[in-house]
Amino acid sequence: MAQVLEFKLPDLGEGLTEAEIVRWLVEVGDVVAVDQPVVEVETAKAMVDVPCPYGGVVTARFGAEGTELPVGAPLLTVAVGEPAEDGPADDAGPADSADGRGRSGRTEGSGNVLVGYGTSEAPARRRRVRPSDAAPAKAAAPAAPPAAPVANGHPRAAEPAAAPARTQGAVDGPVPVISPLVRRLARQNGLDLREMAGSGPEGLILRADVEYALRAAAAQGRTGTTAGEPRTRRTTDAPAPAAGAPGVTRVPLKGIRGTVADKLSRSRTEIPDATCWVDADATELMRTRAAMNAAGGPRISVLALLARICTAALARFPELNSSVDTGAREIVQYADVHLGFAAQTDRGLVVPVVRDAHTRDAESLTAEFGRLTEAARAGTLTPADLTGGTFTLNNYGVFGVDGSTPIVNHPEAAMLGVGRIVPKPWVHEGELAVRQVVQLSLTFDHRVCDGGTAGGFLRYVADCVEQPAVLLRTL
Repeated sequence: MAQVLEFKLPDLGEGLTEAEIVRWLVEVGDVVAVDQPVVEVETAKAMVDVPCPYGGVVTARFGAEGTELPVGAPLLTVAVGEPAEDGPADDAGPADSADGRGRSGRTEGSGNVLVGYGTSEAPARRRRVRPSDAAPAKAAAPAAPPAAPVANGHPRAAEPAAAPARTQGAVDGPVPVISPLVRRLARQNGLDLREMAGSGPEGLILRADVEYALRAAAAQGRTGTTAGEPRTRRTTDAPAPAAGAPGVTRVPLKGIRGTVADKLSRSRTEIPDATCWVDADATELMRTRAAMNAAGGPRISVLALLARICTAALARFPELNSSVDTGAREIVQYADVHLGFAAQTDRGLVVPVVRDAHTRDAESLTAEFGRLTEAARAGTLTPADLTGGTFTLNNYGVFGVDGSTPIVNHPEAAMLGVGRIVPKPWVHEGELAVRQVVQLSLTFDHRVCDGGTAGGFLRYVADCVEQPAVLLRTL
């Protein structure tokens, strides 16, 4: 007999806890193959096509486009296996229902390993294509737990009973909500989910339903807040998101913007940072680059030359290629340099990482910077492209500014900032001349080193910018 398998949003890696549905790639009733992409989601770090580990017919989708789902929430259900020829699905024996796998219900393994999904075995939680008449009785068997609402603190405990017990008139039954985020949003705003009708499959209450109810309540001047909610962030005198004061716009901190906000706040909270800076004459560096490009071959970027200087400086001052393990109270130094660089995109600021930058020459660095920048603009960076950095290079000069005091990219220990390179008066060989001048700034975690180390690093970088031949000593 055919079985319906539930595919939950997998852990897409690197500690991501939620994702927003951007575009469904399949409709209910479509036939999908194993590992076929079924939905495009946007995490806090990248756009990802999520493949389904099951092959069969899509029977339900959970969440409209624009809905934010937590990891572990159902994405869709797929009917797999052949329908039984002898009779209706109700004739399945107890052994079949308990085991959840008959000969026809065995699923093809997925070669695409997702966190939480193996490559051959289906998950334990299953539903039939056509629920039997006994399903309500089964749902009522654990009737003792109207303790499902107690699952506010433990949302996962109530999930197994939520699927079979979705009946619109059951006020006393489990609330048809899957997402803990939806429960929390309703709880913080004093909404009773039992009084709401969901717009999702089988009456499932979505985040959009709660937000619509809040907007409707705000428009009528009766937005619910309960006195017993000490953790509620909204206050009675704060303007509602949809009905605020004239000229006030509320922008949700989510996606990349939310991740950046969390990371910068954590950096400012945990890292005692300090900044030092110096002006440098970049005339010789620009002449060196021009000579390289005039010799033919791929053009070398200024960013690649600065990155090469960074890796040489980190070899001399390895204290800055590190992070702090606060739990163990240890400084962790890294032998390899994985160099992040700040890139501004339409989706926000991202920091792609060039792996093993210390092993690359200027041509290789230029090519990798170009590849990652294009992927960032197209929104196709993977979580692996955005994590694992040990030091960051921030070329804010592209915005036409001279200096900045950048915030360290947690959990790294330092960031080199580079301003614009512009003609300025400069004393050169005892005479006033017009030279190409750049301001360099280093923000560093004062726990990993003292000012002497940071100053030595920055001075070496400035010397290499002013006299690129200095690098010949280490090439």
